[in-house]
Amino acid sequence: MSRYMPPEWARHSATWMGFPVGAYPGAGVSDDEVQQVWAAVANIIVDHEPVHMLCPRGQWSRAKRLLSAQISLHEYPLNDAWLRDTGPTFVIDDGVLRAVDWRFNGWGDHTAFDWQDDAAIASFIAQQQGVAPSSSALTNEGGGIHVDGAGTVLLTETVQLDPQRNPSWSKAQVESEIHGQLGTDRAIWLPRGLHRDYSDHGTRGHVDIVACFTPDHTVLLHQQPDQGHPDYPLYAQVQEQLNDAGYSVRPLQAPTVLRDNRDWVDYSYINHYVCNGAVVMPTFKDPMDDAAAEVLRDSYPGRDIRQVDARVIFAMGGGVHCITQQQPAVAA
Repeated sequence: MSRYMPPEWARHSATWMGFPVGAYPGAGVSDDEVQQVWAAVANIIVDHEPVHMLCPRGQWSRAKRLLSAQISLHEYPLNDAWLRDTGPTFVIDDGVLRAVDWRFNGWGDHTAFDWQDDAAIASFIAQQQGVAPSSSALTNEGGGIHVDGAGTVLLTETVQLDPQRNPSWSKAQVESEIHGQLGTDRAIWLPRGLHRDYSDHGTRGHVDIVACFTPDHTVLLHQQPDQGHPDYPLYAQVQEQLNDAGYSVRPLQAPTVLRDNRDWVDYSYINHYVCNGAVVMPTFKDPMDDAAAEVLRDSYPGRDIRQVDARVIFAMGGGVHCITQQQPAVAA
């Protein structure tokens, strides 16, 4: 295929992130906690590959105090700091790096905050890197897709077919656009995401907190074993879909904690980030942390498993994967 989105475990030339302005009102965490955990993730990744950090001018001095000196700062007026969703999706087209610029409208305008500056992040990054943009008319986010590098992409019916995102698009039209942009040829549609993702500031079902491909053709799948939790039925349903599609499924069991001060939690080890030589995994000070680390160690042999307490990130509505975006390396 001429156009190809490498899987996340392929070699990266860099990771892109955004430095957060502060915490959401009502999230139950402080501005300082939010900025410290974003910085902690960046400082782990830069041990393994270059990191580029977008940062509003007003946060520049704070960012420099918290971030490794090896991280490159780029001034940009962020509305929010979920670079997985607002940054470009990088693909390789006939051996040349290109940046897919999806239409972004604040997760279906599903937030109390402005998002106009974030809608221009993908084109800004493409310009910074001298990469040709590939503009798409589809409203989509990087957390709403996951590829295996062999032609298959995971999608969610409540994301790409969301009437607040793509009201006039059919499933066939969505697939055609996704395949054209990513170089994929098969889509597996999850019926929905995790329960918490449909509350305020949620994405309405991003796949990157539910399931992910691994290098051995296995799919790691979030498993909530507590029958009282609204996410309990999802595992069996998605497992059957993936098995029917020819994939082996390995459960990645949810932490034991079920609720926080707001609602049912969506704590998930699926929302990890694979970088050069390492996996940055979320932890929750939970008895399941060690078991999840073992699963990830088996799934990504030869990589360091680097852990970060991600409860603050999840209180903001996402995870480690949501705040990172890989830029794949292009072979010479």
